[in-house]
Amino acid sequence: MSGYNSVFNPSQPEPSVPINGGGLSENKKFSYGFSSLRGKRASMEDFHDTKISKVDGIIVGLFGVFDGHGGSRAAVYVKQNLFKNLLEHPQFVTDTKVAIGTWRVGGVLAVSRAFGDRLLKKYVVAEPEIQDQLITSDVEFLVLASDGLWDVVSNQDAVTMVQNVQDAQEAAKRLTDEAYKKGSADNITCVVIRFHHNF
Repeated sequence: MSGYNSVFNPSQPEPSVPINGGGLSENKKFSYGFSSLRGKRASMEDFHDTKISKVDGIIVGLFGVFDGHGGSRAAVYVKQNLFKNLLEHPQFVTDTKVAIGTWRVGGVLAVSRAFGDRLLKKYVVAEPEIQDQLITSDVEFLVLASDGLWDVVSNQDAVTMVQNVQDAQEAAKRLTDEAYKKGSADNITCVVIRFHHNF
């Protein structure tokens, strides 16, 4: 990490050591990698979660990047509860969209529509954006990241960097390293999911 240290002003906190990891689905149809770095921030408010599970005999992968704003409490809560609650929803496999609007805490609070930012509710739309994407043979990978990456790396640059890196963990690490080198002032977290169509 000596390359990182040489960039820092001594009065600033040193960046954390990146956390990297990854895995492969049981059916070998997809692999994933993650990399997370505190960067130039004094504290870490980015979190990620990755989970591969079997639901009704179907292998599903759940991947998320959760960026805390003004603290980490909401992001930590989502990391600890979102995937568990989605997997327990009776319609998760058959109607994923329904499983995501209807996730509620204590049967009352629709948390997927209100993650944190309580004081900004009247100004900020918390409605989740949901997209259905059929993973065909021309879909090679998916990149999920916090704004620590997207503030300094364009979509096209991310695609170019990841396209020829078959190891998803290495791809995620390259993206976080590049964001740091480009001067990202935020926490940087990235998850790369690579689809293997030959299985």
